Amino acid sequence: MILTLDLGKNSYDIVIEHGAIDRACELLNLNRKVLVVTDSGVPEIYAQKVASACKAPTVVTVEQGEASKAFTTLEYLCTVMLEGGFTRTDAVVAVGGGVVGDLAGFASACFMRGIDFHNIPTTLLSQVDSSIGGKTAINHAGVKNCIGAFHQPKKVLIDPDVLATLPARQIANGLSEAIKMAACFDDALFTRMENEDMSAILDDIIIGSLKIKKAVVEQDETEKGLRRVLNFGHTLGHGIEACAGLEDDPRRGEDGLYHGECVALGMLPMCSTAVRDRILSVLKKAGLPTTAKFNLDTALEALSHDKKLEGDTIHYIYVPEIGRFEMKSSSLAEFKSMAKEALAR
Repeated sequence: MILTLDLGKNSYDIVIEHGAIDRACELLNLNRKVLVVTDSGVPEIYAQKVASACKAPTVVTVEQGEASKAFTTLEYLCTVMLEGGFTRTDAVVAVGGGVVGDLAGFASACFMRGIDFHNIPTTLLSQVDSSIGGKTAINHAGVKNCIGAFHQPKKVLIDPDVLATLPARQIANGLSEAIKMAACFDDALFTRMENEDMSAILDDIIIGSLKIKKAVVEQDETEKGLRRVLNFGHTLGHGIEACAGLEDDPRRGEDGLYHGECVALGMLPMCSTAVRDRILSVLKKAGLPTTAKFNLDTALEALSHDKKLEGDTIHYIYVPEIGRFEMKSSSLAEFKSMAKEALAR
């Protein structure tokens, strides 16, 4: 299946196909110098397959984890391209999860004021969410994604076959973002996740999630309005994620939380009681946490740096019923009070 994200001159195809990574030579323009960026947690064979399809590949493997989304790594990627004689006609390809996509995408946005970028997401979370839409960024001073740019890829390859190498916890991590989108936009998809074996309908979950995000991005490419709805669960989730110890290497123990797990927890205060009961049920079914130990005051303090904060007003998404959302705003103090009350329940 091919979905076309219609953004005028920035439009591109999203190819959803089993075995797509093996057809990278046919599907992508790789007849040039290509920087293939991957990380140490991604099976080497994936980057090797892409590199073998390139005319002049350079493969860079960064360390797995959010720590790689930093100025030092960005500088290194740009230096590799500069020393390799890359020009504005060359390209960057990300082969990995959201960290790799965000980092490689931002490097391609910065180098020579912007060169071509292709994304081949290898985690469920990045396949259903971060691989499309053009958000690229690095972290700085403990604040997630605070330095970045909108830089749309030229094409995205979604290959469900690569998910076979993911552990169950990473599959659950990705399902969190799909649950988020269905809760806001698609009662039918949410109901299927409630009532059917999610592993048996994974292709449909991926396609359904991409269709939702595609429609949102087409209406609001640079997050001036509607696209904010995709932040359901993220307002508090990013605060939880910013707590000490949660941004370490993803190979950390069970005490740490992945991004999708933080989003799962972040959804719970941002909905009606009836919706919360349904979301709790689906989160448990997916293997996602519904409780966790973290310092709520620390998590809420992180909201002071949130991109959704304007002055003392924070914008957030509230879901009164499955398939429908409301955009709300309140003072930061009011939001913190509401979150504390909801989590206490």
